[in-house]
Amino acid sequence: MATKTESLTKETLLDWYRELVLVRKFEDQCHHQYFEEKDPARKITGVYLHLASGSEATHVGAVKALGKDDHVITAYRDHGIAIARGTDPKRVMAEMFGKRTGTSGGKGGSMHLADRSVNFWGGYAIVGGHIPLGVGIALKEKYTKTKNAVLCFIGDGALNNGYFHEAANMAQIWRLPIVFLVENNFVGMGTRIEESSGQTQPTKRAIGYGMKEGPSIDGQNILEVYNTVKAELDWARENGPVLMEAKTYRFEGHGVSDKLYDSRDDLKAELSVWEKRDPINVLRAHLESSFKNLDKDLAKIDAETTQAVQEALDFAIASPAPDYNDLISHVYVGM
Repeated sequence: MATKTESLTKETLLDWYRELVLVRKFEDQCHHQYFEEKDPARKITGVYLHLASGSEATHVGAVKALGKDDHVITAYRDHGIAIARGTDPKRVMAEMFGKRTGTSGGKGGSMHLADRSVNFWGGYAIVGGHIPLGVGIALKEKYTKTKNAVLCFIGDGALNNGYFHEAANMAQIWRLPIVFLVENNFVGMGTRIEESSGQTQPTKRAIGYGMKEGPSIDGQNILEVYNTVKAELDWARENGPVLMEAKTYRFEGHGVSDKLYDSRDDLKAELSVWEKRDPINVLRAHLESSFKNLDKDLAKIDAETTQAVQEALDFAIASPAPDYNDLISHVYVGM
């Protein structure tokens, strides 16, 4: 698919490049902290840590297509989406550490980030459980007659879930302003899409609900993601739901403890192919082919993002843990 870049300035593209690099470095640091055993105070705990390394262009590009009053909701691979939407990386890292300065007061952790101030509604650990919530947000916007839309990220592994079926059906019945964006990395946990679904082309499922069958795009190309998602959001505001797909790949397993690529030679070979289309390198190549003398700009971005991640780490380490009053707060409305 051809990308339309006329309105994207050098400054905009460098800013996007900065966000891709920031998200990658942020998650790399989280990966390190998850396995840090020398200093327990620095360790991110929990059963799982789900990283999106390799899918940054899909996350950042789609979020940048949103308007200020639009909404975004996703599942548990949510760190980059939160940062791209404008949540302070310090608060995101603090939440990863379970600290009271985190986005959810340290109560949610990696899988339950949320930031109401930027209409980022989560981060949900239940596979597919966020999809009806996204439809509910879209219903509110339709009911109040705004022109705001909802972007709902869905992993390919959630498409066989009943949540998706019911939510998609109701979204079409009510012609709700929502774009269902399937992040198709071809493997749900450790199961190939062709082993779990009779329909391996996610957008074809739109036909069964009567909704618009959106495009299938290159999820490694942030320009293509941005332009396409923006167009589909605008369509959805006026006409109703869209089901589209971004083909991308995760460079880690389902969780960082998952040794999926070590155990399957076919996936190891596939990973090596996708690593050559790292979204950071794809955007960098576009920048270098479009503009001259970028070395200083790129070096500055590298230094700034390293510093930003270190500041986020320092903030998280220094932040206090939740106390008893935090434990009993938010149990009832008004508390």
